[in-house]
Amino acid sequence: MKYREVLMVLLSALAASAAGRFPGVSAVALKALERDGKELAILDPREEGTYGLNHLLHAVNVPLSKLELNIDMLVPRRSTRIVLADGGEGTAERAAARLKELGYTNLAVLEGGYPAWKQAGYEIFSGMSVPGKAFGEWIALRYDTPEITAEDLHRKIAAGEDILILDSRPANEYADMNIPGSINVPGSELVYRFTALGVKPETLVVVNCAGRTRSIIGAQSLINAGVKNKIVGLNGGTMAWLNSGFALEHGSKRHAPEPSGPHLQQALEAARKVADRYGVKTIDAQTLAKFKAEKDRTVYLIDLRTPEEYRAGHRSDSAYGWGVQLVQGMDKYAATRRSRIVLVDNYMVRALMTASWLVQADWPETYVLADPFQAVELMTGDYKPTILGLGKPAPRAVDAAKVAEMLKMNSTIVVDVAGSSSYSKGHIPGAWFVSRARLGESIKEMPPSASFIVTGNEAALAALTAQDLAKLTGKPVGVLDGGNAAWRKAGLPLNSGMEKPGTAVDDIFVQPFLWGQLDPETPEFRKAADDYITWELQLPEQLNRAKETDFKMPVK
Repeated sequence: MKYREVLMVLLSALAASAAGRFPGVSAVALKALERDGKELAILDPREEGTYGLNHLLHAVNVPLSKLELNIDMLVPRRSTRIVLADGGEGTAERAAARLKELGYTNLAVLEGGYPAWKQAGYEIFSGMSVPGKAFGEWIALRYDTPEITAEDLHRKIAAGEDILILDSRPANEYADMNIPGSINVPGSELVYRFTALGVKPETLVVVNCAGRTRSIIGAQSLINAGVKNKIVGLNGGTMAWLNSGFALEHGSKRHAPEPSGPHLQQALEAARKVADRYGVKTIDAQTLAKFKAEKDRTVYLIDLRTPEEYRAGHRSDSAYGWGVQLVQGMDKYAATRRSRIVLVDNYMVRALMTASWLVQADWPETYVLADPFQAVELMTGDYKPTILGLGKPAPRAVDAAKVAEMLKMNSTIVVDVAGSSSYSKGHIPGAWFVSRARLGESIKEMPPSASFIVTGNEAALAALTAQDLAKLTGKPVGVLDGGNAAWRKAGLPLNSGMEKPGTAVDDIFVQPFLWGQLDPETPEFRKAADDYITWELQLPEQLNRAKETDFKMPVK
């Protein structure tokens, strides 16, 4: 960092300290911090819908309403340098105050938020997981990854040509909507499972996703692994297929088989060659222990196997992030840039292939853990991130029948924090939709009440909201035991639509490829899908202007 930039940071911090606030960082100073090679987490605590409209490239969205649920996973080291950036409305200061309460010690706020960043001449981005999406487009250009249009693919299928379509999305997305006849092989599993498919050499292999990113990376993964077939990505994925007027299947469960014996060995040999080509390093348990012992560095240990494998047995010190999502969305799993990423996979193939992409996607210290399950006690079940800030005693739990009785007597107000999409589809009659971060605003919209009941889909979020509501109102606050699922299970009535919005509805950034957010049969979907593809295609040019990410091909 240059002397002038260092001086600006110090003067800003002194001014903020004198004013009794958190240290402020100017746009110029933050730009310098991004380039100094040290660990840094830039967090944007606005709600997802607002964040998605305009934000810094490397600002990871951690909504203030769910801060305690996500922050330990995203920023596990309490002394990490954290800069909070918002729209200049003060959410960053509120988030910084809460993070300080939770034990984070190195906090600063971007002065003026993203408007000041823009005024300084720097790029503002829209959308979600932008670095990963931009990386996919960078790969397409750098590797010249072959593509096929939906119209050409449909014509070839109609002509009876020998084609295998591999859908590289997670199984749940595939089941929502898929191209007829395709087989589900999530992106990180492609090289792992391909040999077990018994594909003929002359077969055209088409890799698709919802849009472009996973199609590109999936197709290029097979090419990098030396697959001899002609490999192409479907340009625009299922969105382009649907917009071209072609039918989709729903509820499909076709899946590539699990490899074993010679097939597994072939996959491992191919993955090792790719890893060697891109300089991927494998570490042992002793090196991992050394990494974890370094107090000034962050280590993310991520198990990237299938959800079923993770549930069956995983390391207690590992987080979970299915490999199919990691390359395009590392911001969902790790917020600290320049940290160390260690990938866990018992067969190594998926970890080696994923690491080969992450080292190119500006995560240079990405490693693969050898023998990850040797001499360690395994846990079963889903990943349960550490939730911070849950006070004691826990809020009073009230069963569904009792809540229904209280509503009949008009003796309580039900507050729903499940999210706008869930609320709109079905909620307790009379319940208010609220965002926890805006409880104060919502209370002003509600009539007087003797008590409150908080419900939702996440018990921890309901409990945190109940604690906040009790402090704000001084009234008795309970939580619906079992949340909205318990209400539905009891067969009690539900209303639909945004019946009582107690706050602005900005908790979701609408993306056309997420099934259920938009009706795919409408002109609105077709326009949104076209706009989304256009947005993806312009990312490399915008990224080049920003000069904030160092994508590279470190080929040996």
